[in-house]
Amino acid sequence: MSDHLDGLTAKNDPRLDISDVYAFQGATGTVFVMNTNPLSGTGGFHHEAVYEFKIDITGDAREDLTLRVNFGDLDAGGRQAATLTLVAGPAACDQQLVLARTTTGEAVTGLSGVRLWAGAARDPFYIAGPVVTAVRTAVVGGSELDLGDFDPEQATNLFAGTNVQAIVVEVPNLLLKRAPTIGVWGAIAVPTDAGDDWRQTDRAAIPLTSTLFGFNEADDFGSAEPADDAATWGDQIQNMVARAVAANGYDGDAQAYAIEVRKRIVPDILHYRVGSDAKFTDGKYNGRNLVEDAAEAMFHLVLARPVDMGLDASDAGTLRDDFPYLGEPV
Repeated sequence: MSDHLDGLTAKNDPRLDISDVYAFQGATGTVFVMNTNPLSGTGGFHHEAVYEFKIDITGDAREDLTLRVNFGDLDAGGRQAATLTLVAGPAACDQQLVLARTTTGEAVTGLSGVRLWAGAARDPFYIAGPVVTAVRTAVVGGSELDLGDFDPEQATNLFAGTNVQAIVVEVPNLLLKRAPTIGVWGAIAVPTDAGDDWRQTDRAAIPLTSTLFGFNEADDFGSAEPADDAATWGDQIQNMVARAVAANGYDGDAQAYAIEVRKRIVPDILHYRVGSDAKFTDGKYNGRNLVEDAAEAMFHLVLARPVDMGLDASDAGTLRDDFPYLGEPV
């Protein structure tokens, strides 16, 4: 056991940093993707951490099912053993079932047709760096969007040519049919130095939430639970949006608009109708697939105005047609 696990955060160990979470219909069921360690994808996964897809099927913003993946040490070839476990209930840690075992880089089909893959992959997320910086400044400061000399025709993808360490799990839809709509988020936790408890280092669901509202500089957002978001962050998000849309020429009731945005992104959970086409675009928020321009959708949502980055789905790279769907690493 490390002597420093209590001090680990997503900021000081990129293996504990979630960049994106996706939920969409795959070839055999619902696909959950968690990308970690952005910009490098090296170093594998933390061998003492647990990587979890948390699934809410009752609508209370608390997990009813958890798909937990843990990893062994890196071997001489840079590979790690990976184990997928189903955990039932938010605290029922004794109700666990191993669904699949594999080694990073190798896809496997486990119990009930559940599929598991983990390893390095090309990052499918695309964004123009100057634009996200400008939008964040406008949201946090309640100011007019200032894109300076940015030219969409000369835009480049900040994550072009970079890899992530990804986890992909595909679950037959029949296993999720207790509710037609599920809530999904990703979380990473490490054991405390005492060894008798877990501490969450990061969580993610709706794209760019922590970035646009300045929460990625605060460890308490990454360690929080979605069920607490409304009380802890709701007013702050609502007030930021109201100020930002007013500063950017919204001609309606800025507070009323901000309330609707708050309902959309608080709590920080991706909602997905099982078996449907995933869409995370303007006005359509149902899961998230791998090629959508989620950044522009979020910019439009928080500023109530379109923002053109000059990028498109081709910037996601070439994806696999079948499991694990993500592109080969670059």
